[in-house]
Amino acid sequence: MLSSLVLAATLAAAPAPRTAASAQTLVHVPKVDALTGLAAFLERAGQYAALMRPAAWRSELHPFLAIDPTRPQSLSELGLDPSGPATVSMREDGRVSCMRVADAKVFQEKAAEAIAAAGGADAKPTTRGGVTTVHAERDMGGSMGYALKGKEVCAFGAAEQGGAALLKESVRLVGKTPAPDARLGKLPGVAYVVSGNTVVGLDGTATSLQAEGLTTKLPLPTFQAKGTSPYAAMKLEGLLVSRASVTPKGVMQSVDTMRGTLQSLCPACPREQLQSMAKAVTKQLTGNLLVNMDHVQVRGSLRAMSSRFFAVRQAVAAEVKDADAVKSALAPLGQLPDVKALQDGWLLPLKGGNVLVRLKDKHLVLGNDETVTQATLAALPESSVKQQRAVDFAVDPKRLARGLSQISLSDILTDELLAGLFAASTELGPLLARSERITGWVDTVPGGTHRVSLTWTLPPQ
Repeated sequence: MLSSLVLAATLAAAPAPRTAASAQTLVHVPKVDALTGLAAFLERAGQYAALMRPAAWRSELHPFLAIDPTRPQSLSELGLDPSGPATVSMREDGRVSCMRVADAKVFQEKAAEAIAAAGGADAKPTTRGGVTTVHAERDMGGSMGYALKGKEVCAFGAAEQGGAALLKESVRLVGKTPAPDARLGKLPGVAYVVSGNTVVGLDGTATSLQAEGLTTKLPLPTFQAKGTSPYAAMKLEGLLVSRASVTPKGVMQSVDTMRGTLQSLCPACPREQLQSMAKAVTKQLTGNLLVNMDHVQVRGSLRAMSSRFFAVRQAVAAEVKDADAVKSALAPLGQLPDVKALQDGWLLPLKGGNVLVRLKDKHLVLGNDETVTQATLAALPESSVKQQRAVDFAVDPKRLARGLSQISLSDILTDELLAGLFAASTELGPLLARSERITGWVDTVPGGTHRVSLTWTLPPQ
């Protein structure tokens, strides 16, 4: 009974997009004139990153009409209702854009002008069953048109031979009342993007962008919301500082990933011995973790595993149940080649740098930089406080920009991942360098889905 009421309430609050069948990507705006805050952020961010300028993607909102989300009046000038919804469905054969009409006569006049300007052949409207349709072939191939019924209109732009199918779909969409989409009702936002199993809600102001989404695509361990964490109140500043509470399965995955990395960097280290230590340590971890990525310092080609590992100067802290048991489990480290015993742990000399394994009270700290490791140890608290989310994180965008700028041309020519990071640096680097901060959180929800929230803040104007 209760679950039914919750579902009913969710559906009542959920937006109802006119979604075309077989849509690969969906963009839905419940009220176009509510986009002004989000558009203001993108307009300002677009001064430094061309991809984020509204002018760069406004043509995607409609197949043939020029709609400016920064000017709701631009819709009124086209006979459309700026207070109404807009839904863009992107398919393999083209796209369909559904909106609400304020003045049908004005819309039809503007649509005819735009279709002619876009190279569409002359096509007169036809009306059947209360639905007015236009289907115009384009000189350069493909076709465009719309279906209009009452105050609802769905326009399409088709590639090659897809016009007939998209016209039929547009007629279907204007002829029925759209059903609420419960996925959108779960997220705040003035605009929504849906692609596969990922849904993102967007909102913004002139100085901040808020994005919150649900996805099953993130390669992350499963998290759990625990009551308290010793890392929840820590004050650290770096490229990325993140606190997490991980399930036992997630702890096993995280430790195994670290073991595999160390094995790659130290091929002479006995595999069975590393596996045995990792298994013993895993049993002693509570799941509370801290990641402190301080800065990037690239030395050598990033194509090498060792260079990648030591490029990001970082330390990871993990809360342990029994410090003595962990110390005993890690004792075999002292028998590995060239390992140096420290007062509170071990130093492992590897190709490209050193890995430090340190114990302080009930904290196990692994780092690849002495200064960052020491700073992390010094900041460890004596008590735990409530942690609001399973994961929270803070990014210093200026340090991130500096890090991305260190990717060399020779590396991007031989590595797709590095090429992608270089492209991100080229496009977003100037914006990151002028941003104030990026913060967010992650929670795990039933079904293996992650809920992610991000806030991107620019300095005051």
